[in-house]
Amino acid sequence: MSHLLKHKPLVIFGTILVLGFAGGAYAYWTTGGSGSGSAGTGTNNSIAITQTSTPAGLYPGGAPAALAGKFNNANAGAVHVDEVSATIGTVTGPNITVGTPCTAADYVLAGFPVQVDADVATGTAVGAWSGGSIAMVDGVGNQDGCKGATINLLYTSN
Repeated sequence: MSHLLKHKPLVIFGTILVLGFAGGAYAYWTTGGSGSGSAGTGTNNSIAITQTSTPAGLYPGGAPAALAGKFNNANAGAVHVDEVSATIGTVTGPNITVGTPCTAADYVLAGFPVQVDADVATGTAVGAWSGGSIAMVDGVGNQDGCKGATINLLYTSN
């Protein structure tokens, strides 16, 4: 026991030294930090709007013909479509001349934009839209240029 008392200062110093290292290690492991990172979002492709109805036989003042269609969605997932709008693009035909014109003004679209408000699945000819129509206006003057004409419609969605 006297041997321990002789070395008491050394034992106390050793104990303090061990506790000091333990405190230093503890402080090291609880150090705060900061950093940064990033993430990215994908994009999607436009969907194609197709017309499935085949209106034919339009004549001046005649009944409107229904317009309806589907979508082609090449995206990896569904795409939400609120509505489909239509405009008349060009009018082409065998009887259109300077003397007998036929233009977009000879036709009228009704019911657009049509409400879809649906998620369109991935695929070809998926989903559906309907509710629009096209009619030929009973215009002033000779409309013979419109006989056999093709009315090219342009569709958009949002």
